[in-house]
Amino acid sequence: MTTPAETRNIGIVLFDGVEELDAVGPWEVLAFWARGFPDDGWSVSCLSRTGGPVRCAKGLLVGADHSFADAPPLDVLLHPGGRGTRPQLVDPEHLDWVRAQREAVPLMTSVCTGSLVYAAAGLLRGRPATTHWGSLDVLAELDPSIDVRPDDRFVDDGDVITSAGVSAGIDMALHLVSRLAGVERAREVRRGIQYDPQPPV
Repeated sequence: MTTPAETRNIGIVLFDGVEELDAVGPWEVLAFWARGFPDDGWSVSCLSRTGGPVRCAKGLLVGADHSFADAPPLDVLLHPGGRGTRPQLVDPEHLDWVRAQREAVPLMTSVCTGSLVYAAAGLLRGRPATTHWGSLDVLAELDPSIDVRPDDRFVDDGDVITSAGVSAGIDMALHLVSRLAGVERAREVRRGIQYDPQPPV
């Protein structure tokens, strides 16, 4: 049994213009795991810069559990994408915060254009990475040293994991469960959320 003091924390970044499924898809996977299997010792929460709610890209209003300043120490950080990442690419305060997380957080992950923010912060220099298909060129332009992987659903490069667009974050989150708690646990979570993609078109 894991005690509260031993609980490891996953934080999902929220911001105005975040793509809904980029954040909520991984949240569903990770929260189902954390709440359904508490003895694994993981917790997931959302954080925004001020701790206040954010308006997502398509209008959904979502609340945060913490501000950047009062978030618990994180073991995993997940940075979603969405149109709200565009101003972050030239926001020194946000990029400095991301760099500070890189120094403190063992595992940095992103969904969709969240990887553009990592690239702008210098986190992907010389690494393989991916992003939404519509932003692959931007990723390469932000840092030409990145080994852009256009065909990968997600790219695990040890202490940094990037995923492709929107729904790919669900696959990345299941991979994260598999990596942190084992393949069988990830299969239990996948079955629990009934995720078995069979597109109708």
